[in-house]
This record gives sequence, C-alpha cells and structure tokens, in this order.
Amino acid sequence: MTTMRDVAARAGVSAKTVSRVFNDDPHVLPETRARVGDALRELGYVPNSVARTFRTGRPPALGVAVPDLADPFFAVLAKAVEDVAVRADLAVVVSSTGYDARREAGALESLLRRSLSGLVVAPTSSDQAHLGTWATRLPIVFVDRPPRGLTADAFTGDDHEGGRLATAHLVAHGHRDIAFVGDDPAMTTTGERLAGHRSALADAGLPPRDELVAFGADDRESARRVVARLRSAASPPTALVSGDARTTMALVPVLAGSSWAVVGFGDFPMAHMLSPALTVVDQDPATLGRLAAERVVERLGAPDRRFRRRTIVPVRLVERRSCWSPADASTLFPSSSPESGTGVWGAGSAAPAGGGTRSPTSLRRS
Repeated sequence: MTTMRDVAARAGVSAKTVSRVFNDDPHVLPETRARVGDALRELGYVPNSVARTFRTGRPPALGVAVPDLADPFFAVLAKAVEDVAVRADLAVVVSSTGYDARREAGALESLLRRSLSGLVVAPTSSDQAHLGTWATRLPIVFVDRPPRGLTADAFTGDDHEGGRLATAHLVAHGHRDIAFVGDDPAMTTTGERLAGHRSALADAGLPPRDELVAFGADDRESARRVVARLRSAASPPTALVSGDARTTMALVPVLAGSSWAVVGFGDFPMAHMLSPALTVVDQDPATLGRLAAERVVERLGAPDRRFRRRTIVPVRLVERRSCWSPADASTLFPSSSPESGTGVWGAGSAAPAGGGTRSPTSLRRS
C-alpha cells in the first residue's frame, strides 16, 4: 500500500510537506503543491485513517449535536457540516439533544466519550461550562447560539436584525398592532429576535405591547391557546412575527382562515408553496453549518493559530405573499385549515404559486 513517504520520495519533498498539501495548508508554495499533487495522483495515495488515529490519539470523526433533526433548520445545518467533513476525510456522528435543557449535558457527554476529533453543537441550555474540560482536548464550535460559561468559537445568525427586518416589513404595510410569538424566552435567539421586533416598533414610534408577546407555541394545541389569547387582546393584532420555523409550522394550521399578515423567522421546505406563500427571514443554516465545520477542521490543522471567536452571519428578508395592509387583508392558508382535514391541497387542485413574485392584483403584498 502506498504510504506518505512514498509520495514524498516521488515529489522530492518531506512527508510533512505532503501532509500539509493533503490538508490544504495555504502556506505551501504553488509549485510544491502541484508537484505533490501529481505524485498523489500517480501513486493513488489514500490516507490511512487508522494511522491518523494512532498519531493524534483521536479517531477521524466529527460530532454534530442539534436539538432536533426533524427541524428543517437543523437538518440543513447538519447536512452542511457533513459535506465539509466528507471533504476533510472525517466521519460524522450526529446526535439530537432535544429541547429540554436538562438533557443537554448528558447527551453531549455521551457523544464526547466517543473520543471525537471535534464537535459542532447548537446549544439549548443556559450554561455550557460543563464542556470546559473537553474544550481543552478538542475543538468545540457552537452554532446558532453562542455558549455561556465557556469561551469557544461561535457562528450565529444576526437575530436582532432579523427580528427588526420582519417587524419593519409589517410596519411598512401599515400595521400598528403586531404580535410576536417565540420559543423559550430564555434562549438567546428568541431574546435577540424579540429585541429586534421591539426596536422596529420604537423606530416607528409604536409602544411595545406585552399582551401581544407570547411564547411556547410548539405544537397545534399550544399554538391554538397562544392565538386565542392574542385575539382576546383589547386591541387584537393585525399582523404577527413568528420567532422560529418550528413555531411557524405549529401556527400555520391555527392561523388558517384568518386575515393576519405573517412573517416567519426561518425558512422551511414548502413555505413557498403555502397559500399564500410565506414571507420569511432566511437564516442561511447551510452557511452556518459550513462555517462551523470549517472552523473545526482549521483548528485541527492549526491548533496554535488565533481565530475570531464570534462570527455573526447576515440574515435576509425573503418577500413572498403573506403580508398585506390592514385595509387590504386576505385569507391565510385556507388549505391548511383544521376544517379542511389534511393541511394539504385537495386532489386535483393546483398548488399556489410561491417564490418572491408579488401578487398582480395587490402590489402591496409581499
């Protein structure tokens, strides 16, 4: 079997230089990289993962811990991590930690006992200090939410700006009574998005209304209770910002048939196929996952190098058709109404148009 020393001899370099080329070290001269690349191809060199394990003391495996792989956001994020790991010749071990913060520490400890090379984690608890010892042994990179009680790399979306964009979009359509429905308020993502929502209200000269803020709509029954409470307000909302994709998916069947304008935080499969297509703030989970995994690989290749600890990835508003002015209200998600049974379009009916095209009959819709 071809070894790294064989490749080094063919290219006229050291085995260390071959390793640097194979791991895409940017400091290798282009002519040296080309010569080693030719030798790698000519000899058909394949890295020995077992040898790497003995050399580093860790198997070539990258752990990914997210709350729920059924959540479209985390599914896309995990797939992006896997894509980077494959290119780096790392296996991937995926774990769902759940939304119960009390489970997180045990789930992560169980995953880390597999002697991983690195870990990408989307935390749910309010304290990650228990990972301090592990962080001295391997790269741990946080994604979606920054760590608390621990200094570590983190890649997050611009949650505050996303909440501001969503609410400002509704204000621009003439709404003054705008509800916010989010996940657990103890989560930094929810708190930042709510702060952005309130910032947009303040910019428009509108007072914050605590009675139009609600949390915990994570299934149809809890969503039904939240919407009923909002509708019972002295001045009910005419529009709503949903704080995350999981909440939005719980709200869709409950809001069916209503006339509220809606912006969801986080895109998800079929959001553009709803009737009307849902306007969302896109967090770009693929970019978050890719950056987090690349950071693990970078730290494995250069453990002494200094990196920026916190990176905030921009978000963007994807305008579709679920927003309108109060005077030009339409009907939300008629095919998702509980009365219609399935929440999908009936046999023989055409799916409504999605995408970012504005309605030809109402240029104010988006």
